[in-house]
Amino acid sequence: MIAIDTNVLLRYLLDDDKAQSKRASELILGGTPVLITDVVLVETVWTLKGKRYNLDKEALIKIIHSLFKEPNLVFESGQTVWRALNDFRNAKPVKSGGKRKEADFPDALIVNKARFMASETGTVFEGVYTFDRAAQQIPGTEKP
Repeated sequence: MIAIDTNVLLRYLLDDDKAQSKRASELILGGTPVLITDVVLVETVWTLKGKRYNLDKEALIKIIHSLFKEPNLVFESGQTVWRALNDFRNAKPVKSGGKRKEADFPDALIVNKARFMASETGTVFEGVYTFDRAAQQIPGTEKP
């Protein structure tokens, strides 16, 4: 198994640098399993959602979903990422400061990673406490 950094995953997804994108594709589509850590996945989503690429929720969902279809890609915790993707998809927007705000994928991953870790350690998951009203739309969050 190898692991890739965010910039390699972005070159693969965006195909925006001929040489680097080619090498990223060779790594991801090669014969060796490729680990995508939670940090790499979150950085990728933040980059794609940011000012330069400005992808919306549906586009981000499609991209994460497409990563699951790549046979060589392995997630740090695939079921946790899948659950986070579903929570992100189903989270309803809220009004905050006069603007419509939606929970982010990283919010959903935080909740699902915490739930997973509680299960792994044999403890009871009591929730993720957040002041973020949009994140509070994800099951498993609590107001402080």
